[in-house]
Amino acid sequence: MKIIIDAMGGDHAPLEIVKGALAGQKRWGVDIILTGDTTEILKAVEACGEKTLPHGVEIAHATEVVEMSDDPATVFRRKKNTSMGLGLQMVRDGKGDAFISAGSTGALLTGATLITKRIRGIRRAAMAPLIPTSTGKAVLIDCGANAECTPEYLVQFAYLGSFYAQRTLGLDKPRVGLLNIGTEDEKGTDLRRQTLALLRTAAEAGHLNFIGNIEAKEAIKGGCDVIVTDGFSGNILLKTMEGVGSIAGQAISGIFRKNLLTKLAAAAVMPGLKSFKAMMDPNKVGGTAFIGIAKPVIKAHGASNAEAVENAVGQAVAFASSGIIADIESNIHLMTIHGE
Repeated sequence: MKIIIDAMGGDHAPLEIVKGALAGQKRWGVDIILTGDTTEILKAVEACGEKTLPHGVEIAHATEVVEMSDDPATVFRRKKNTSMGLGLQMVRDGKGDAFISAGSTGALLTGATLITKRIRGIRRAAMAPLIPTSTGKAVLIDCGANAECTPEYLVQFAYLGSFYAQRTLGLDKPRVGLLNIGTEDEKGTDLRRQTLALLRTAAEAGHLNFIGNIEAKEAIKGGCDVIVTDGFSGNILLKTMEGVGSIAGQAISGIFRKNLLTKLAAAAVMPGLKSFKAMMDPNKVGGTAFIGIAKPVIKAHGASNAEAVENAVGQAVAFASSGIIADIESNIHLMTIHGE
């Protein structure tokens, strides 16, 4: 398998990106293509202790970089040879099996939509991270790609999330919940009420295991396997979980440092604490898949370090080999709302 990585995207590019790519290549046994400025990439390779490119690693030269300040809607028209754009073109043309970038989320989504293209029939691609819950993990869809949605978008997200949960979590009938401020049918905005009705129809037809509205507190307790929402609310939920996890970790650490007795207690529970910390650490996750794009595209977070990139390579390998794109393509007829 061959993974294409935008070496110039992210806060710590290219050094941390290259370091993570080299580690990912060794760990996952894949070939790597690094897109970006050849000179800068080779300097980073040398800084990683390699005098030459390792076997199975190559560079695809690009002269420009997508900056965070660039307008996502116009950047690929103004800049014709960016490391991000080149990577998207290469995965589109079958020169690699998946593409990873830690660059601008908006630009990557726009580029994936315009260059790599959506799966035919999909209205909007969505970001679908696996988030920790009290009972395991759940798919959150969408977490930031689509701040404003229609009921049709959310219904498609429910299907996309369900297919993704089947493949990644190994569930035959993932429980799909609609994120809302209450469980009653009349709760929430017009968007939620209209979406609720459409999802109930899909459930009655046997197409989805839809369980109804779900509140955030129940969702993170493991009340469902797929949390469906617009990107605005989903991003708030995700960032809140990350913030609470960070605060909780700091508070627990402070408690265990108080005296000798608590330090001894800390030694006993340290494996569990490290496991909890890893659940909330974005570097352990690596990135988020864009579901609905015709080729595997992974968004690594902007502050990705080498560990995050290494894990993103593993995520890209899993996504590319999962068969989810074929699942979506063969079931697209279920996701078309009559009257669209």
